[in-house]
Amino acid sequence: MPAPIRLRELIRTIRTARTQAEEREMIQKECAAIRSSFREEDNTYRCRNVAKLLYMHMLGYPAHFGQLECLKLIASQKFTDKRIGYLGAMLLLDERQDVHLLMTNCIKNDLNHSTQYVQGLALCTLGCMGSSEMCRDLAGEVEKLLKTSNSYLRKKAALCAVHVIRKVPELMEMFLPATKNLLSEKNHGVLHTSVVLLTEMCERSPDMLAHFRKLVPQLVRILKNLIMSGYSPEHDVSGISDPFLQVRILRLLRILGKSDDDSSEAMNDILAQVATNTETSKNVGNAILYETVLTIMDIKSESGLRVLAINILGRFLLNNDKNIRYVALTSLLKTVQTDHNAVQRHRSTIVDCLKDLDVSIKRRAMELSFALVNGNNIRGMMKELLYFLDSCDPEFKADCASGVFLAAEKYAPSKRWHIDTIMRVLTTAGSYVRDDSVPNLIQLITNSVEMHAYTVQRLYKALLDDISQQPLVQVASWCIGEYGDLLVSGQCEEEEPIQVTEDEVLDVLEGLLVSNLSTPVTRGYALTAIMKLSTRFSSVNRIKKVVSIYGSSIDVELQQRAVEYNALFKKYDHMRPALLERMPIMEKTATNGPTEIVQTNGETEPSAVEPKHPPPVTQPANQANDLLDLLGGNDVVSVIQPTMPTKPASAGGELLDLLGDLSLSGGPAPAPAPSVPTSQPSFLLDGLSSPPLFNDIAAAGIPPMTAYNKNGLKIDFTFERANPNPNIAVITIHASNSTEADMTDFVFQAAVPKTFQLQLLSPSSNVVPALNQGTVTQVIRVLNPQKQQLRMRIKLTYTHKGSPVQDLAEVNNFPPQSWQ
Repeated sequence: MPAPIRLRELIRTIRTARTQAEEREMIQKECAAIRSSFREEDNTYRCRNVAKLLYMHMLGYPAHFGQLECLKLIASQKFTDKRIGYLGAMLLLDERQDVHLLMTNCIKNDLNHSTQYVQGLALCTLGCMGSSEMCRDLAGEVEKLLKTSNSYLRKKAALCAVHVIRKVPELMEMFLPATKNLLSEKNHGVLHTSVVLLTEMCERSPDMLAHFRKLVPQLVRILKNLIMSGYSPEHDVSGISDPFLQVRILRLLRILGKSDDDSSEAMNDILAQVATNTETSKNVGNAILYETVLTIMDIKSESGLRVLAINILGRFLLNNDKNIRYVALTSLLKTVQTDHNAVQRHRSTIVDCLKDLDVSIKRRAMELSFALVNGNNIRGMMKELLYFLDSCDPEFKADCASGVFLAAEKYAPSKRWHIDTIMRVLTTAGSYVRDDSVPNLIQLITNSVEMHAYTVQRLYKALLDDISQQPLVQVASWCIGEYGDLLVSGQCEEEEPIQVTEDEVLDVLEGLLVSNLSTPVTRGYALTAIMKLSTRFSSVNRIKKVVSIYGSSIDVELQQRAVEYNALFKKYDHMRPALLERMPIMEKTATNGPTEIVQTNGETEPSAVEPKHPPPVTQPANQANDLLDLLGGNDVVSVIQPTMPTKPASAGGELLDLLGDLSLSGGPAPAPAPSVPTSQPSFLLDGLSSPPLFNDIAAAGIPPMTAYNKNGLKIDFTFERANPNPNIAVITIHASNSTEADMTDFVFQAAVPKTFQLQLLSPSSNVVPALNQGTVTQVIRVLNPQKQQLRMRIKLTYTHKGSPVQDLAEVNNFPPQSWQ
């Protein structure tokens, strides 16, 4: 058989291939020749063939069929064969293949070989791909070589010991005696690998960490010698003596000094020397300085040393290398919480990084800038960040807008500045803001009573300029609906008021309804705003016409709103002023609706929610709890006391149907879609459906009843049956007063057994007029799925002739038609 071609010739031939197919054909042809040679047990050219196979493996072609040939080369007595055999084993074998176990005996023999280079090959192979079984079997030989006086073998044995410890951590103590003299070695290779071994042991065992802390002075001495030593051509890299060893020692010092006062104290001086004496003109020096900074920040270092470290990072920010700038920003971001003032000194440099062309640097600079914002620099930092928001790529806008919102909420110097800042964000990046930004801004505006005229004027101007930013349009629509009268009257004191007519305001809102840029949510805001203006503007007929047009809209949500608003104009016009009055001041934690359903002892039970009442009406905070205490027993379910309106309004069980967007608890904003907590009982959702809420014909046969008649106060119940769900009884209370004085602060509360579920809607007023000149009405909804006899306990609270009155009563004589 002719001699196979040499490796060099194979490489030259493969490189002449012009296409991938041609190269593949050459490789397949050569692989076939190599297989034939292996089958013939050709010992002469086995080394050459395995070398060629390794080259093919490096090109990405399969070479697994050469694994056993590698083992045969390892068993050979020739050094050249062993060298290729061990290289092939490291490339073609790993611990997932059982073939590697066949090498154990060969490696053991070679570890005890008389030639140091053969021993070195065995150590390299074991340290590269040795399995846990091999490491257990050969750890003794490695430990023996670690104690030898041969520097060449000691450095390889130290690295092999690192691999053994990673595979079998319990063998760590075996190498402990051998580590005592490692740091005394003059050879830098042995020193380097020894530090790597000590680092691995300290990271894996707290006991080892405590044991090696006594080596800190020795490590400090080695590092000092490296810094102070003169030029050494053997270890010099860009004018710095053995930077690789310096970096490794600094990492080990960082581990040893963490959370230890004595060790940290011992290394403070040398860290200061490294930080001040290292040349920064080359990347090598920057690498050492970076490790020094990390070590200073991790140990219990002095405050002056920490400031020095942060100043080094500040100098890194001015470096032309992008990687160094990125590393500096990342490190400053980690330390800004603990050394805020020191980082603040580099604020201008950090802000300049926002203009960097590299997106990674810009993102880190943005995150660090937000971390630096405080009450003293909020105006300047926001100016820079808003400028960045104007010009940054779309991928940054969402995070930047969120950061501005959070910073403004936390450090705003005034409410006007806060409102202006958020409006600027909505104008610049409205499409990228979080979903909760609209209700949060509405709440901020609502609670800033003195800023209402200024805000509505600013938002109106913004609408005239641009209606493409939907969150801004939604907030503007809500504010115009709430404070449109202030806009028209020109009451703004903060800036020059603009002259706006009612028709111009309605023109803008109608334009939002027909604009292609408006989303369904935005149209819902606009229609609700127009409806609210019916109580603030005199153009009621125009508003009626607009609302009636959308009664046939193809958008179901918009259609339902328009139909309900039309009903409010016609059948319930007497309720309109009270229902559309201004929203009260909102609480941050307000929920969408008057109830929260909680689980109590396995029963679903509405918990009492204390709403925030608009002045002047106030109620005791513990009324709902008092009711439960007074009623006693475990068979009653609490009810929710709704918000009391400030203006009288006639009764109407259709409140939920007519105003699905009006939060009964004074919630944040009239959202375009009615929102009810998903955990509420199903009967609470019934009122949000489009059919009529009550069936008057079905209720005609239920006789009314008197539930309470005492001290001039009379409570009558009338009954209706809910149309969608016959299990729901709708009770309307009528409270009348036959005395000569009004009964004020009137509150009606009720409780039913747990087999029922009950909901109280808002009363029409909290004043019962004297001499039967009027009544207060309130709607109660009771879900009775088991058709049991209805029982109810009521609690009445009011003030009569200046004296508070409170009374309890039990109602058990409900007509059978009301619950059957």
